[in-house]
Order: sequence, then C-alpha cells, then structure tokens
Amino acid sequence: MIRAGRLKYAQTMADLAAQLGMPLGTFRNKKPHTQEGHPAPISSPTSRALLWDSEQTKAFQAGQPVPALPEVDDDEDLLDRHEAAAELGVTPASWNKYKSDPKLAEHVVLVPEQDGTEHWPRRLVREYKADRPGRGAGGGRRTGSGDMIPRDEILPRIAELLDDNPAITLTEVADTLGIAKFPTAQAGLAQLRGRRIADLVEATPELTPFGAAERLGYPTVTHRGAAAIAEAELRIRRARPYLQQVADALAEAGVAEPVQVEVRQLADEHLVAAVPLTASQTSPALVWDERYGWRTATSRRHPIGKDAGTAPEGEGIRYLGSGIRPEPAELLEALADGRKGSKRPKV
Repeated sequence: MIRAGRLKYAQTMADLAAQLGMPLGTFRNKKPHTQEGHPAPISSPTSRALLWDSEQTKAFQAGQPVPALPEVDDDEDLLDRHEAAAELGVTPASWNKYKSDPKLAEHVVLVPEQDGTEHWPRRLVREYKADRPGRGAGGGRRTGSGDMIPRDEILPRIAELLDDNPAITLTEVADTLGIAKFPTAQAGLAQLRGRRIADLVEATPELTPFGAAERLGYPTVTHRGAAAIAEAELRIRRARPYLQQVADALAEAGVAEPVQVEVRQLADEHLVAAVPLTASQTSPALVWDERYGWRTATSRRHPIGKDAGTAPEGEGIRYLGSGIRPEPAELLEALADGRKGSKRPKV
C-alpha cells in the first residue's frame, strides 16, 4: 500500500530502473531490487505492477539508513485491488465487481497517474464496507460467518500445516485455522499441493505429476486434482519467460506499460496473457492467446474478454506477427504500421 501522504514518492519498476541508469530489461534480468537490504516493494505481494518508495530506494543506493515507513493504518492510505479486497473481506475477483460502484469509481487513484495501477483510499473502502448490504444487520458479513484470519495470510498458514503433515485433511485445515472448509481450505490446499508438485517435477524432470504427488506424501484421493493444477502451473511457467521478454521489449520501446505479466488459464484450458499499451497507441492493450498468437484488444480493463471458443474478430482487433510466438521486433513493427496484421489469425 501507499501510506498516507506518500503518493509523491511512489515509483514503478521503470522509475527504479531509470534511477539506476539501467534499461528495464536489464533490470528485470539482474534483479538489483532483490539484493540484501534493498527496500521491499510497497505494493501487495500479488500485485502485477510492483511499486517502491523512492525515499527508501534513494537512501539505500546512497548507502544511507533506509527511512522507515509508517506502520499504523491511516484512513488516507492508498490500497491496491488486493489490499482493498482484504479490507472489505472479499476476493480480488469480487472486488473487481464492487469497484465499479460510483462511491468507489469516482475516487480511484492511478499510480502512476497515466494508465497506472488502481488504488483507493482506505477511508472509502471502509465506508463502502459499512454501507454494503449483507445478510446481517448493518450490512457486510454476519459476525463469525467468514474466515477468521486475513485472506493474505491464509495460503502461508496452510503451507505451514502442509509442511508439518503432507496428508492433512480439509477438515483439519479448516478447524485449525478457523476458515471455511469449502471453498477456502479446499482451494488453498489444492493450489499449494499443485505448486509443490510442479516444483518437484521441474527439479526432477523424469517424474510425472502423479509420481511427484506420491513422493510428496499426498493422499491418493488428492492426486488427480493436484496433478491437474500442477500441469497447468508448469504450462504457465514455460510460457511466462517468452511473454515477459515481449512485455519488457515493448516497454523499453515506449509502447507498453512496464508490467509483470500474468498468465491465465481459461475454462477450456488454453493460456492467455495481456500487456497494457501506452496512451500513444491506437489500441489499449495486446493479448496473447496460445491458440492464435498476439492480437490487439478493444478494452484496457478487460482486454481478454469472454472466451467464445473461437478467435475474436471485429472492429479494433488486429492479429499481429507470423506465428504463435513472434519476436518482439516483429510486434513493434506491426504496431508502428497499421497496415500490417490481419483481421483473423494466420494459424
């Protein structure tokens, strides 16, 4: 979060790279922000676009003591979507629906100011929570009906239990942590098992996901679901380096916003990702689909849109590149020349 009164110090990854006199792609490769003692990002851990406090980073680079940030929550703290969702007690997906309410939408703060990450003052989120209709008197969740620990702590706490007992059950997780058995404990446990299976398969390529699940000591009844999550995770990990390379190249050329690419698997199991473009471009974003390659999008907020099982077509949609994974230079050329590309994918 951006603490109250410190908006002017918020800096993006591109800002931090420029402060170091380093191209963004080089910054991502060398990761100077991960060196010991470097100030931690002020954005939430799951945010796509990391932010730092420039007073802290400049002090660190100058070899001076890093000033501490306020630790007490303030009504004027600026929260990103993950933090706002946690404050409200809902999932980020639910927050995406709530944020269109005029009480919130009229006061959204973009960081950076042009085409940045959305933030909301904590005060407004709290006021919205107090006024939101719910199942109990006074709105919101009925006392005792929700999870008993903050949402951003649920996965780490489940991970601790899984470390101690790989065969732990949903009931044991729910009872120990005071969270709902369905879907909270079920989803968290399956996700963590799937990730750990993926980690083991990457480290030991001769293992299958089912073999990794058995080696990790997971109950047989969980193997199928955890293996499916692991296989999806592995596919995402294989696609991410190429997509990040393209995103970095577009950002360095000034045609895209610097982002940490989020790769998603849609309902029919194909992978997609989106890269927001700068205001200087005729399209708000580019979308990569593992079936069709790159195309322009017509919406910045919802660039991927609803998957209809066929290649999207229509006004504002142009397929770029000669294949599924064209080089960044080919995409840059197509973005610069509106005559390049096609209304339908070539593959």
